Amino acid sequence: MPIYNPPLRDMQFVLHEVFQVTDAFKAMPRHAEVDVDTVNAILEEAGKFASGVTFPLNISGDEEGCTLNRDTHEVTTPQGFKQAYQQYVEGGWAALSCEPEFGGQGLPHVMNQCLYEMLNSANQAWTMYPGLSHGAYEALLAHGTPEQKQTYLPKLVSGEWTGTMCLTEPHCGTDLGLLRTKAEPQADGTYKITGAKIFISAGEHDMAANIVHLVLARLPDAPKGSKGISLFVVPKYHVNADGSLGARNPVFCTGLEHKMGIHGNATAQISLDGAVGTLVGEPHKGLAAMFVMMNAARLGVGNQSLGLTEVAYQNALAYAKDRLQMRSLSGTKAKDKEADPIIVHPDVRKMLLTAKAYAEGARALQIYCTLLLDQSHHHPDEKVRKDSDELVALLTPIVKAFITDNGHTATNACMQVFGGHGFIKEWGMEQHVRDNRINMIYEGTNTVQSLDLLGRKVLGNQGATLKKFGKLVAALVAEEGVNEKMAEFINPIAMLGEQMTKFTTEIGFKGMQNPDEVGAAAVDYLRVAGHLVFGYMFARMAQVALRAIAAGNADPFYVAKLQTARFYFAKLFPETVMLMRTARAGSKVLMDTDAALA
Repeated sequence: MPIYNPPLRDMQFVLHEVFQVTDAFKAMPRHAEVDVDTVNAILEEAGKFASGVTFPLNISGDEEGCTLNRDTHEVTTPQGFKQAYQQYVEGGWAALSCEPEFGGQGLPHVMNQCLYEMLNSANQAWTMYPGLSHGAYEALLAHGTPEQKQTYLPKLVSGEWTGTMCLTEPHCGTDLGLLRTKAEPQADGTYKITGAKIFISAGEHDMAANIVHLVLARLPDAPKGSKGISLFVVPKYHVNADGSLGARNPVFCTGLEHKMGIHGNATAQISLDGAVGTLVGEPHKGLAAMFVMMNAARLGVGNQSLGLTEVAYQNALAYAKDRLQMRSLSGTKAKDKEADPIIVHPDVRKMLLTAKAYAEGARALQIYCTLLLDQSHHHPDEKVRKDSDELVALLTPIVKAFITDNGHTATNACMQVFGGHGFIKEWGMEQHVRDNRINMIYEGTNTVQSLDLLGRKVLGNQGATLKKFGKLVAALVAEEGVNEKMAEFINPIAMLGEQMTKFTTEIGFKGMQNPDEVGAAAVDYLRVAGHLVFGYMFARMAQVALRAIAAGNADPFYVAKLQTARFYFAKLFPETVMLMRTARAGSKVLMDTDAALA
């Protein structure tokens, strides 16, 4: 049977020893009272919920899937999902980092990040129901009218209602400028919305009393393209003036997608037939409002792959210690057994360490990003808020694309550790591969994230934000550059940091001559940037571990951290050399291929 143990020790290491989050909280009056004991107590309880309540439903939920009653348009989720969600609501988890004004606990985003990592490890399909609700909450908090906030936010915060985002249509995915859903103004200030949406995660289910859909649509006078899109809030059930639920709104699930993975989540086809909604934000500026939810979702999708990488690694490690196959090339290791455990074989260790390194690098990056989010919202210094916001914007496509690509590599490697058993359903490994595969696709494919990073976030402001991150790298290099024990961690990022300036400038100049050059280089560029970011994270973690060992701390955790960092820099980080070479190969070999692709 699969296992999952919440990685509390590593979370605490990153939170308290690397980033010293509670010291950062002290600079934010809202979070000044959040101390180490509070953080650890919440993480421990979150881990118990994830491992004890949602993890046991992961395989059964995948096998059972969701069921649509085509007569009533109602969806039944897998057995146990609804009860687990009720426990989640009763435990106050939905309200963890939400505004106290609407019933939230007002805790830092960092806490929500760690909670969701564990929930994603335990059961990604289940976790998507509350995860999307949190995104809807963020969008309405930022752009909703006072009336919309009072109507919807308390119920989303409590978890009594859930939320979705309805973007994609059958004829258009990422190119939202092509969407056709219409919104007709009514005399009472509402709108009647008609259209069809597909791929709507958690779009219909039986876990909550109401579902709050955020829907993109066009007003009658809307200009063509993305500048003519407005955002509307469309509840499954109308909400009466006293907050009670009224009649059914004509927004119906007409089908469930038959998918490769995340079977326990209802990925719905939605039909809106004059469904009544209200405008969120300004007319024709719906994308700006929806991007609050989309950016939150992109960070969340990276977190999904972090969770799956962690749980896949834990199971592969346990199996590798137990499974006997052949003898070690360097001599018998288990003399009392008929064969050695496969963990003695170098390539098995490479696969395990790949997953471990990608999990630990992702965890550090995710915690760093959510700490930046807390600072961007609540730090009293305007410059800190602005700088934090810019860095989050730069890192968001890296979180989404780099971590999910790495998750694909890691879950496949962990399945490989199991050999033939990895291909068999009962071990649970093939489900992690299937579930993770969607993470590279939705919320903007990883190619779209790469174009966003290179085209908008880097070249769009002449590398100004990239230079801000470069200064962080340079500061660490300056601090530890003469420390021989740090050389194996510092030298690689120092070299890549210098190369990035020339690399970026070169692509920028080529792109000015031919925009296809940016498109041809973008995916490789994002992975190079991802390794620079991970390298910085591992160097900081190695710095802390070395100092702990020098101070006499005998905890083997620190030795393990150094060994993982050494593996990362020796075996994974060098990918950057190949990536820069392929990026520089240009667009000609891709675009001058009409005969090859005829």
